[in-house]
Amino acid sequence: MNLPDYFFADLPAGASITPSMIGEACQTLKRNREQYLRHRSTDDIIRALSSLAESWMDPEYPFRLKLLADGPEATGFSKEILRIGIDEFFSAINAKNLRHLIVQDLGHAKRLDGFHANDLEQNTDRASTVRGPELLVHIAAGNIPNSTLTSMLLGLLLRSAQFVKCGTGGSFIPRLFAHSLYEVEPKLAACLEIAEWKGGAHSLESVLFSEADCVTANGSNETLEKIRSHLPAKVRFLGYGHRVSFGYVTHEALSGFDARKIVTHAAHDVIAWNQLGCLSPHVFYVENGGKMTPEEFAGLLATELAHHEQHTPRGKLQTEEAAAIHHRRSFYDIRSANSQDVKKWQSEQSTAWTVVYESDPRFQLSCLNRFIYIKAVANPTEALQGADNVFGQVSTVGIAAPLNRAQLLAEQLSRWGVPRICPIGKMQQPPLTWRHDGRPSLADLVTWSDWEM
Repeated sequence: MNLPDYFFADLPAGASITPSMIGEACQTLKRNREQYLRHRSTDDIIRALSSLAESWMDPEYPFRLKLLADGPEATGFSKEILRIGIDEFFSAINAKNLRHLIVQDLGHAKRLDGFHANDLEQNTDRASTVRGPELLVHIAAGNIPNSTLTSMLLGLLLRSAQFVKCGTGGSFIPRLFAHSLYEVEPKLAACLEIAEWKGGAHSLESVLFSEADCVTANGSNETLEKIRSHLPAKVRFLGYGHRVSFGYVTHEALSGFDARKIVTHAAHDVIAWNQLGCLSPHVFYVENGGKMTPEEFAGLLATELAHHEQHTPRGKLQTEEAAAIHHRRSFYDIRSANSQDVKKWQSEQSTAWTVVYESDPRFQLSCLNRFIYIKAVANPTEALQGADNVFGQVSTVGIAAPLNRAQLLAEQLSRWGVPRICPIGKMQQPPLTWRHDGRPSLADLVTWSDWEM
């Protein structure tokens, strides 16, 4: 399949993009939005998006086949990782979930179509409507596509023209998705632009930001501050910075029949997108006192990761990524040789996976790519004290606990500031309705109009 040159990201390698090209593209996007998108109904857009997602689930869909054929070289993920990740993402994009998201965030399924009132508003003789930004700019980070694809879907629901700026080498999947939309809904796709350049190109970004009504960005905290400092005062900014995640396993969960299943679920969280997302665990805290000890949990997890490497391989790494794993392994070789409180399991003759067990509860940042820590703790309080160095930076905590303890654990994690708590095994599979970093995804982007009747 050869993709036509519809987007900046389709230009051949080495082709230059100029500020005037950016300005003209933004004006074209706004005109196309006014002509093709602004007056589309919510139901109409939902039908288009859910139908496209269903196509992506078809094993013979040409764009899916191209992703699986060319994606490993373009993204660094193995074919199997891409297949699992794309299936999990698009399986959540359906009419029911899209409508639930709108009602959850905006209070009424027709809120984007005009003035409507829910039960509370009817009691106060009031109706409301919302509108999305005229031009919505997304600054994407990394190769994990979920966040960027979700942003594009949200923008289409809001009837916004969108300019998606990807980092160098990061446009492959968003570009494929945009082309798949173009094939079935060319007028909707005409309201999208996909481009790729290295961050910090101020001559390009100043033009882009001057045309935008709202900018969303994913990246390091330093990157977000730089973007914020270059935005005009009129532009709304939504930044999603550096976040980490971890898991917590209670001793009761490791004393039942499902203990080994919990290990399997934990392995799934580690291999999903090769542990590279903000939702991926760096550490699993495992309580002492169960029939399975934290050290035994670590050993079984190592066995599970070895099994997955046979069927769901990680894929090749950049030289510096592999070097980071080798360096970290060497450090723990020394520690494990001199302490019974440290133990390490690793893939032989490769950096495919690594499990480190420590009795020290201090949170450790993993070097990722299937490098996971298991920490023994007595209780959640000890785990949270150990994670104090990432307080305020945690995105997700996956838990394995019986129901009577799960609620108490969730309440404690919530008071500590964790915005998302989910079962272990689902850490990289948030529902479409999840609140990113504790914030509503659609409601953060809209402007309201209230009619007091």
